[in-house]
Amino acid sequence: MDPSRRAAALAVLCLTALMIVLDSTIVAIALPAIQGDLGFSDAGLSWVVNGYLIGFGVVLLPAGRLGDRIGARQVLLAGLLVFTVASLVCGLAPGAGWLVGGRLVQGAGGGLASAVIFGMIVRLYPEARGQARALGLYSFTQAGGAALGFVAGGVVTDTAGWPWIFLINVPIGALALGAGLRVVPREAGAGVRTGKMVLRSRHLWVALAATMLIFGTGMGFQYINALYLQRVLGLDPVTTGIAFLPTPVVIGLVSLFVAPRVTARFGLRAVLGAGLGLMVAGLLLLARMPATATYATDVLPPLVVMGLGVGVVIPAIIMLVMRDVAPAATGFVSGLANTAQQAGGAAGVAVLALVAARVTGSGGYGYSWAFLVAAGFVLGALALTSLVRRPGAREEVNVALTR
Repeated sequence: MDPSRRAAALAVLCLTALMIVLDSTIVAIALPAIQGDLGFSDAGLSWVVNGYLIGFGVVLLPAGRLGDRIGARQVLLAGLLVFTVASLVCGLAPGAGWLVGGRLVQGAGGGLASAVIFGMIVRLYPEARGQARALGLYSFTQAGGAALGFVAGGVVTDTAGWPWIFLINVPIGALALGAGLRVVPREAGAGVRTGKMVLRSRHLWVALAATMLIFGTGMGFQYINALYLQRVLGLDPVTTGIAFLPTPVVIGLVSLFVAPRVTARFGLRAVLGAGLGLMVAGLLLLARMPATATYATDVLPPLVVMGLGVGVVIPAIIMLVMRDVAPAATGFVSGLANTAQQAGGAAGVAVLALVAARVTGSGGYGYSWAFLVAAGFVLGALALTSLVRRPGAREEVNVALTR
């Protein structure tokens, strides 16, 4: 493929990822405002996040398999269309039920589009060096979307109102859809009529389990930290968004400029171990924050440490999952990877929100316990990645297709 056409296609995939991650982070900042306007309970408020994650996760495996069968381009464009229309519905929602329903459909659209992205990147950039750079750019885009979402969430909520955190997706989605129709290459599907695929790879399933724990930590960390900053420290939405910025900015810079180099030099296992260790350190620092915490001394340092860890972990875990996957199965395994991310994210938000709500005591100690539980998630991921085989110990991903 012509290099310029390949770069344009990668840009569309990154723009799609930007829109989807923008939606998840921009919503986190607006949660208290949504709760006040639509009357959500504390427990019900988590469904604004989890409704999206569940809709996202339900379609990922079928969407990935469908991408292998009929072509990833068609699935990507369909997902963009559904996501954009559902964003409009969420922005116009008159009540809590409408918003949760819209979020379910919006998540389904995001799942359709996201399910095929990893596989498309791997096929666009099959060589290791180019693939590492492309995945680094993808991670940088996601982190940039998170940074933009945190700031935009506060600004939009305070100035235009929370419905516009969803309506902002409409022009972005239309742009991505139009560009995708022009530059994303058509791919011939495998044409397989079966729905049964058996994967026999301990390496793959261990990597997917670690992915669930990593993304459960990331999504839960965002949710809990947003509530802590506003409810305990008393920050307004705009200030909360600005306070969040160091983490995604560091993630973006590290994933783009540092992660590809250290991964090439030291290998995936070493990079994952170091990155996960940094995440544990950041979460332990967050767990010790008192109710009288100050941002510069108590909040900022752990946010930077978390950014350093996540910045190298995310590209590495994606490469670990997709390693040695046959081209005919990239869509399905991409769907598995996204399923692990979203299922882990939903579980992480649910568990950490429950811990924060149930642990009583003054000074926000429920949030401290939630950060400790999140650190436990990361330690679990660290234990799992230590079990992943080394590259020299070849184990193919066996794909059995039966009619």
